[in-house]
Amino acid sequence: MHQSRTNEASSALTIGVLAQLAGVGVETIRYYQRRGLLSEPARAYGSIRRYGAADIARLNFVKRAQQLGFSLDEVAELLRLDDGAHCDDARALAEIKLVDVRRKLDDLRRIEAVLAALVQRCCAPPGDVTCPLIAGLQSPQGLAADIDGLMAASALTREHRSAAIRRRKT
Repeated sequence: MHQSRTNEASSALTIGVLAQLAGVGVETIRYYQRRGLLSEPARAYGSIRRYGAADIARLNFVKRAQQLGFSLDEVAELLRLDDGAHCDDARALAEIKLVDVRRKLDDLRRIEAVLAALVQRCCAPPGDVTCPLIAGLQSPQGLAADIDGLMAASALTREHRSAAIRRRKT
């Protein structure tokens, strides 16, 4: 009898309580439902929708995957592979994500170097009419060119990731 009460309580959650337990907003849950990441339970006649422990687990899965850098499209793909028979496919997605993370780390190291150089320029002797940092950002060559290169590399990384996802779906 106690077990049935526990099951009833775990499937009697309103969307507000589900959101609170998962640490997300109600609109986030609705958005995930529209995206197909979370199912929308049937509404009992004249009643409100009720959610359960499986819904909390699914939301936690989505949040953990996002914390690892997976986009919602990638999370949807991982959820599609959640039958236990697609470990190789899931691993391939994770390998793509790992390459992406390593590229981002490289980008961040380059950004760090550019910013460090700009900050160092700000330590120039007083009396300069212009701020070396602002001048470096405005310059069409030099540090500004480095920044432009970083932006182009980041765009290529995003395109590479999108192309890989499209290939996985076909």
